[in-house]
Amino acid sequence: MSKTFFRACIYGSIFAILSIGANAQTTTGEKNMSFSEPKTPFAFEKGKTYEAIIHTSKGDITCVLYPEKAPMSVTNFMQLAQGGFYNGLLFHRVVPGFVIQGGDPKGNGTGGPGYTVPAEIGLKHEKGALAWARLPDQANPQKRSSGSQFYIAIEKIPYLDGEYTVFGQTVAGMDVIPKIAQGDTIKSIEIVIK
Repeated sequence: MSKTFFRACIYGSIFAILSIGANAQTTTGEKNMSFSEPKTPFAFEKGKTYEAIIHTSKGDITCVLYPEKAPMSVTNFMQLAQGGFYNGLLFHRVVPGFVIQGGDPKGNGTGGPGYTVPAEIGLKHEKGALAWARLPDQANPQKRSSGSQFYIAIEKIPYLDGEYTVFGQTVAGMDVIPKIAQGDTIKSIEIVIK
């Protein structure tokens, strides 16, 4: 088997894993809450740091958010977190050595808030990168992001650079990420502005 063919098989499988987790982005999830797609980004203050503390059943993961690089993505994430959308949701997909993925209100990879978010691709998939899942290119040539399903990179994933929107980076709790198993809970996501 050639190295090129092997890489194509591996990369195809990886894209399928992330894409399947964002299958029904236009389908409203099970939560009895109403969220609408943000049309303009929040008015982020220069000099302020925006962080998300993801409280999980295995411990806390703190991610710094990058509104200057991905303003619509950060706005959407903050809007959902502050509105309680993520409270009690599961990590529905965990691939050891690759990613942990959550944010689906149905818990099976097919749910969302009923909208997608424009792609803001540019940041790299470093270890601990916080990024949006999305539908595959065939159904989503604009690479629009999931409305709610996000993943955190367990390791550096350079082959996803330029394909998915990264909008944050883990700064605390890297030891918690590999402990997350499929079915573990996102208790809540707290937004902290410093």
